[in-house]
Amino acid sequence: MLGRPVDGYPERGKLRLVDRMELHTGGCAANTGISLAKIGIATGVIGRVGRDGFGDFIIGELERYGVNCSAVVRDAAAATSATMVMVHGDGERSFIHYLGANAALCEGDADIELIRRAKVLHIGGTFVLPGIDGEPTARILAKAREAGVTTSLDTTWDSKGRWMSLLRPCLEQVHYFLPSFEEARMLTGKDTPEEAAEVLLDAGVGTVALKLGERGCYIRNADARLEIPGFKVKAVDACGAGDAFAAGFLAGVVRGWDLERTGRFANAVGAMCVTALGSASGVRDEAAVEEFMAAHRGSGASG
Repeated sequence: MLGRPVDGYPERGKLRLVDRMELHTGGCAANTGISLAKIGIATGVIGRVGRDGFGDFIIGELERYGVNCSAVVRDAAAATSATMVMVHGDGERSFIHYLGANAALCEGDADIELIRRAKVLHIGGTFVLPGIDGEPTARILAKAREAGVTTSLDTTWDSKGRWMSLLRPCLEQVHYFLPSFEEARMLTGKDTPEEAAEVLLDAGVGTVALKLGERGCYIRNADARLEIPGFKVKAVDACGAGDAFAAGFLAGVVRGWDLERTGRFANAVGAMCVTALGSASGVRDEAAVEEFMAAHRGSGASG
């Protein structure tokens, strides 16, 4: 549930008005899945929701965009995970989150047959999926790799401070790692994208793509180092921008593009996302993204 703008909180027992309040899908898997589907990539989502109105809404929205929901479990005991999002006037957000059914997501929910039919398995939301975080995630990734599936992983902020101690076993199973730079700093203890990426590569990651917000992204693997500037847009809501970047990046992986084109496309999808209220409302199809990139040819070029 998003409210905007929220630049201050009401006193205890008092009311404060906002200009807009809307209900949107959220969560890394739903955001990335819908964005991929809108771009034009056939996508399925694995997850767990409650048998409640929010669960009905989530599945309805996923299916509206053509996302395969056959592996979304309806949990009779837990309510659907939900977040109150306070969008500040400048587009930055603050969150109040309820883990809900996500907390019950378990290794057995990972539909291996669905994964084997995919080109890429992307795990989003690491650090807020207590049933699979750590070793279970590593095992799921390993099974995907054994089946010849490309693996990708994105993180959220770890409010419990476990960071690398929890994530380390997963990294050697990850072809593409897509955290924000702030998350990478906490994982590695390094203060530059170059140093953070080096630590993550040493931990076993194939390619690191660090999200730098309005600055774009930094991509590094054994053969390439790319700093790709972002696109200048008027930010309305930054919700889902990181997941939209991930979707754009994974689209490039599926299409077989080189890293420079992939990173620039991912930056464009992330930039388009922030121009509308909601986690994927601003994302368009591949042709529209290409038009956006052509119209902004002066920015977003390889550094």
